[in-house]
Order: sequence, then C-alpha cells, then structure tokens
Amino acid sequence: MAKKVIIFTAVLIVSAGLIFVPPLLAGKETAGTGQAHPGGSGESVFSVRIEEAERRTLQSYIEINGNIVTEQQVSVVPDAAGKIVSLKVDLGSAVYKGQLIAEVDPSKPGTTYSLSPVYAPITGIVTAAPPAVGSTVTTASTITAISVMNNLEIEVQIPERDVGQLTEGLKAQVTLQAYPGEIFPAAVIRVSPVVDPETRTKKVVLRFDTNDSRINSGMFARVKLNTLTYEQVITVPSEAVVEMRGSSYVYVLQDTDHAALREVEPGVSVDDLTEIKTGLSGGESVVIQGQQFLADGVLVKVVNTRI
Repeated sequence: MAKKVIIFTAVLIVSAGLIFVPPLLAGKETAGTGQAHPGGSGESVFSVRIEEAERRTLQSYIEINGNIVTEQQVSVVPDAAGKIVSLKVDLGSAVYKGQLIAEVDPSKPGTTYSLSPVYAPITGIVTAAPPAVGSTVTTASTITAISVMNNLEIEVQIPERDVGQLTEGLKAQVTLQAYPGEIFPAAVIRVSPVVDPETRTKKVVLRFDTNDSRINSGMFARVKLNTLTYEQVITVPSEAVVEMRGSSYVYVLQDTDHAALREVEPGVSVDDLTEIKTGLSGGESVVIQGQQFLADGVLVKVVNTRI
C-alpha cells in the first residue's frame, strides 16, 4: 500500500511540472502599465507625455481679502451737550470745511442758552448718518463722520509668514465683486512696522493708481499682491517633479525613447510651474505624465494626448 501511495505522489509531481514548465520556458511576461516592445525582447514600453523645460520669469504673489476705506475720516462731535434742534446735512452730503452742519440747544429747564453750532472740520463727504432732530447728545457723542473720498485705500492683513516679502511700492491687482472680471491697479503705500500679536498679521495699506467714481468706501476687495520676481529661470510643470527618498527628480527623455532619472534642485513654485535651480537645462524634454510608472532607463513612447 505504501508503494502505491509513493508512486501516485510521484505521478502528481511530474504532471505539475509538465503544466508549469512550458510557460516558464516561453519567456517573461511584460509588467506594469507598459506594452511589450515590438522587437520581441519582452521589455515594456510606457506611454508618457513630455514638455520642454523653458526659461520664464516667475512672479510670486499673495492673494488676500481687504476692505476699501477712505484716506481720512473725522468724527464730528458737538462743543456742548443738549438736544439737536436742526440738521443741515444728510448721509452722502458733500460739505466744505467750516460749513454749518447742525445746531445743538444746550438749554436746561429754567435756563435759556444760545444755540451751539456744529461745523464741518474738513472738506469731504458725510459718511455716517446723523442722529434725528430732537436727539440728546453730549460732548462725547458723534453727530456724524466726514471722509475725504478723493484717494480711496485698501487695507489688508498679511500673515506673519509672508511679511518678509513686503515693501512699499509693490504692485497689486484689485478685483471687486461689483465689477467681475475688471482689474483695478494699486500699489502699497504703507506697511505697518509691527505684527499684531493676536492675529499674527501685519497691516498693509494700498492706494489705487487712479481715482474711479465706481469704487466706494466699504466695498470688499480681492487683492493679488505681487511680491518677488524671479527673472528668466528654468521652469518645468510642477507635476514633472518626483519626490523620492528625500530628494527631487525629473525623468528626462533621452535618445527619443528612453527615460533617464535626473536629480534636480527645485526652487520657488508659482501656480503650476516650478523653478529648477540645478540639474536641468533649458530645452530638455521632461516627462509630465506617466512618470509614476517609470524607472531609470526604461523604454517610453511619447503621446500628445493626456493618458
């Protein structure tokens, strides 16, 4: 019985060998996402998209929200406490310095005093609604506010991480919700010397290049503030840069059909472009899609459409 078991086992082993040996003798199958090389070598060919490294000028920028404010705003307070008996202006009125804008009666029960006039301290526009006639005010009450509207400004708060890039004179493009698609040029005129310890931001004030009657104080502004400029640096699409083992690499097309792994030193990234400081020359073709399947020296096929 034992001999029969041994003979049966031997037959199974030989049969298994006959089943599995032919595929092994037939050659190695292609792997990954590549296709078999047409020459019959069995080496895979990987489809990739490429783009040439180019010299460009990169403009770094900060995008931040801000508020449009007046250059100068003065609160108007009365010289005497009492009741407002007349108002000469309303919200939006244009006034000149020294113009009578209100009168306050300081009289109390049993006494009569002359009316106390309230004059505009500056020339500008009334930007705060005055209280109604009959309202009681004190010498600490604000009757209205007058703003100088000739030179509107934009106030923004820049995060502490970006304050090292700030200087007066930086150019900006401002967009407003009221006028979508239109750009209003502006420039930095003041940079706060301190960082707010609570918000960890620094206040920056910009002024529009030209006065525009469509722009109003109180509007919301979206500011694209240009900071550092990198002149004529070698750039590649950011997606071309591969991070491995703590270093940065790109795959460079060699001999029209091979991908060579090249270590590079990346610099600043702006939008979808990355500066390459060392390791790459302008005009070299780098792989921008399909590189996740590659290894140094593999065969590649360049395609023009996305893969």
